[in-house]
Amino acid sequence: MSTYTLLLLRHGEGAWNKENRFCSWVDQGLSPDGLMEARTAGRLLRERDLQLDMVFTSVLSRSVHTAWLVLEEMDQLWVPVVKSWRLNERHYGALIGLNRAEMALQHGEQQVKLWRRSYDMTPPPIEASHPYYTHIYNDRRYSVCDVPKEELPRAESLKEVLQRLLPFWEGSVLPEIRRGRTILISAHGNSCRALLKHLEGISDEDIADVTLPTGVPVLLQLDEELKPLKPRELLGDQEKIQEAIRKVEEQGRVTGQRSS
Repeated sequence: MSTYTLLLLRHGEGAWNKENRFCSWVDQGLSPDGLMEARTAGRLLRERDLQLDMVFTSVLSRSVHTAWLVLEEMDQLWVPVVKSWRLNERHYGALIGLNRAEMALQHGEQQVKLWRRSYDMTPPPIEASHPYYTHIYNDRRYSVCDVPKEELPRAESLKEVLQRLLPFWEGSVLPEIRRGRTILISAHGNSCRALLKHLEGISDEDIADVTLPTGVPVLLQLDEELKPLKPRELLGDQEKIQEAIRKVEEQGRVTGQRSS
């Protein structure tokens, strides 16, 4: 029986992560901690003696840079990297740039949790008057990637993230996995969560409790039907991973200090 190896990686911490802001489609670099997280992820994969055949990333810098650092640490910089906007972070619409803890003070922690973690709730859409509207919709990367403007979202639920991600998964990633290639997807918290929901059959309700910290590789072993052979494995120091998960879960609380 054929088995396949897939690795998912949420990018290393970015500048807005430290500020507990909704990052979404606003481009930003990795923070000093994020640089270390990406390199640590690469060392973990090297210690597992994993040989990558292809890497897929979003078109956002924090995802791409994380992939580069991982490959550098693995001494596999030659591995092909394919970028797609369909692996971008969830589009948080009008919430982009806002502080999560401040939003919890204004709207309540439960509402912020629904915006952040629920499967089918779409945040208010971004308007042309939004301070980051031009930053996103005049970004040259989307015209270079030949993305029709009507396909660029104004806000997304996790369900809508999965819907825009699946054509790329089925048309570009899945064929490479079926060829027996070991694949790394360096993307974002919500694009990775959406893929996990699809692959593991996680319910609409339970996906709200799936948390992925920055810079922690997720190892999946899949069978011939692309179903998990065993539970996903988060690689690294398990105590530190649990602490990182706790911090992510606190982001939408009044006392939260960091963001995803």
